[in-house]
Amino acid sequence: MELRTLRYFVAVAEELHFGRAATRLHMSQPPLSRAIKQLEADIGALLFARSPTGVTLTPVGTVLLDEATALLDHADRVRARVSAAAGAATISVGILGDGTDPGASRLAAAYRRDHPGIDIRIRDTDLTDPTCGLRAGLVDVALTRAPFDESALTVRTLRADPVGVVLRADDPLARRGQLRLAELDDRRWFRFPQDTDPLWQSYWNGGRPREGQVVRAVQECLQAVLWNGTVGLAPLGHDLPSELTVVPLTDMAPSRVVAAWNEGDTNPLVRSFVETATAAYRH
Repeated sequence: MELRTLRYFVAVAEELHFGRAATRLHMSQPPLSRAIKQLEADIGALLFARSPTGVTLTPVGTVLLDEATALLDHADRVRARVSAAAGAATISVGILGDGTDPGASRLAAAYRRDHPGIDIRIRDTDLTDPTCGLRAGLVDVALTRAPFDESALTVRTLRADPVGVVLRADDPLARRGQLRLAELDDRRWFRFPQDTDPLWQSYWNGGRPREGQVVRAVQECLQAVLWNGTVGLAPLGHDLPSELTVVPLTDMAPSRVVAAWNEGDTNPLVRSFVETATAAYRH
């Protein structure tokens, strides 16, 4: 049994729903279902009793959940200890959004200074996965923005940014000093793909369903505004092309920059990264 397959199984066992587990792992449902069926074939027994409303664990599945959870915890500890003993410790960091953020620049400089022997691997991710591959086991820690589904994760807020609406500079609303969400109700917005984390989608859509172009990356958002006059939200204080502007919104909760990691992860490199990030973003 591969550890990745066991992570898939634990996600389904904890969510008791293939769709929610797929969203949590940031993957589509068909390959998740195939992986679980293959695991059941390898074991020679059903792990879940399936129904139209979801799934329940079979007795075999209950036993495997206990063992898989313990095994995955042990595997994480083994990885950290072996890496440290080999003197070639590595931490994988998922980053979402603007890599020119001064907080991220301070963090990079501080972490390199304090951990010169650590191999830091960066995974830049698009806007469809606010956990930056954390749930799928692709990174050790994510430097991202909330809100998103925080189940089985630990999340620490590093900073809160006010939010505005991105408009073309020649848009009549661009001359306003501030706006409210209701003033944008008749406009087309950029949206994320349907299987994107619901909490994340709701926040960036101003708390209600929107119509408009589907985007996956920051540059796609900006181009949608530039070419189609689409509107969307963005944190204030980031550089934009001269053809675009951001007008502050008075009724949007701030966008939180956060560090996130898997709940119970004992990797000392993750702890040191989060502590360094907390200090770097405090300035």
